Amino acid sequence: MVNHIRRLERRKSRRTFRVRNAIRRNSTRQHRLTVFRSNSNIYAQIVDDEHSVTVCAANSLQKGLVEGSGGNIEAAKAVGRKLAELALAQGISAVTLDRGSYRYHGRVAALADAVREAGVDC
Repeated sequence: MVNHIRRLERRKSRRTFRVRNAIRRNSTRQHRLTVFRSNSNIYAQIVDDEHSVTVCAANSLQKGLVEGSGGNIEAAKAVGRKLAELALAQGISAVTLDRGSYRYHGRVAALADAVREAGVDC
């Protein structure tokens, strides 16, 4: 059982490395939109890698942002809209999506689409 868990963790870390390495190599944008999702909530932040600073962040735990469950597609859309609003207020109009080890599917895709619809190129 322990070997199985270690194997799964190793696969996840390889996927994460692959995605982030491709972003580092190919991206010409200064800011990166990182996504973390748990079973019950979703978190997103925009990071300035040049200065190693989090510029803005949003999550489904914020008061008044999401009613009910924070672990569904509607919550991801709300978090994406809020994050785009904060980014535009900071003067950020283009970011690179860092999905980590998650597939571009479901909540991650909904968050990215909501950011795009709100006016940030992602």
